[in-house]
Amino acid sequence: MERKPKLDKVLTGMGLAAAATVLLMTSRAGLAAGEVVNNDSGGTTGIGIGGDLGIGDGDNGGDQQAEALPSTITLTGTVRDFRERHTDGGHIDFEKKPDNGYGHYMGNIDENLDDDGKPVFVGGGYRVGYQWTDSSGRAIYPGLYDPERGDHSGSISKSNCPGGINSAEEYAQWYRDVPGTNLSAPLDIVLNLDEDSGQYVFDDREDDQYSSGFFPINGQLYGNSAGDNKNFHFTFELDTEFTFEADSGQVFTFRGDDDVWVFVDGRMVIDIGGVHSAKEQTVELDRLDWLVDGQTYSLNFFFAERHRTASNFRIETTLNLRNGKLPTSSGLFD
Repeated sequence: MERKPKLDKVLTGMGLAAAATVLLMTSRAGLAAGEVVNNDSGGTTGIGIGGDLGIGDGDNGGDQQAEALPSTITLTGTVRDFRERHTDGGHIDFEKKPDNGYGHYMGNIDENLDDDGKPVFVGGGYRVGYQWTDSSGRAIYPGLYDPERGDHSGSISKSNCPGGINSAEEYAQWYRDVPGTNLSAPLDIVLNLDEDSGQYVFDDREDDQYSSGFFPINGQLYGNSAGDNKNFHFTFELDTEFTFEADSGQVFTFRGDDDVWVFVDGRMVIDIGGVHSAKEQTVELDRLDWLVDGQTYSLNFFFAERHRTASNFRIETTLNLRNGKLPTSSGLFD
């Protein structure tokens, strides 16, 4: 397996804070000191839109014709509703302002999913000043930073901050059913094929279901947030899979708020933690040097809305995603 240059070369020209992030992520990946890996269907109808729509078998290679692809993909995930921290039974992480202020935080979640396929809070992260970018100016996860590809380093704060997450125990409740702490239900989202770009897109601003932001459970489960006409406090997870096509230009982009983490084959590829305005990151699948052409891999997606200002949600991808294992849901409604 090809490796990146030694870590001291990778960090050349980077600030101390940026170096700290790369070192942090390198150590969590379990690499040898001084090295960085060269990482450069149908849904069951639940809350929201979608339904029993077959995904189809179309490939998403860059040389495929758009008409050979299914026009829509329905993905079924699990939405979990929480009460905010200042109410009876509220969760401490919802409406919690990070100690270093609202903003984008990275490095607080382990680079690998646990044995249950869930993200793990480890802390020790930093607030982001400006993001790492590729040669096209797209924001990328620092763990995939590769100067040989023309990537540009970002900046982070000098002090650690957990990004408004109280503890590993409370974070573990975000994406698990916990009686008395959350209520859950299936949720469908529909990605539509843009024939001009060849990409599948879900955007709350373009979807008839969401005229005022990504608020899929207004008036449902625990109901709207106290004194408001929207439900601002929830998480959403998707368990999907795809077939890797090497050198075909497969990409996945998310833009939104608040927290978002994406894992491919159980490894982090997008880290947009924290309570913030809409942020974006892109992963090129060809950077993931552990993927094998023609093999099927998981893509796990974890989202949280924790603050009552706005909720934005946009997925754009060339991947022909399919539903994997549907996360469990309580199926309870108030």
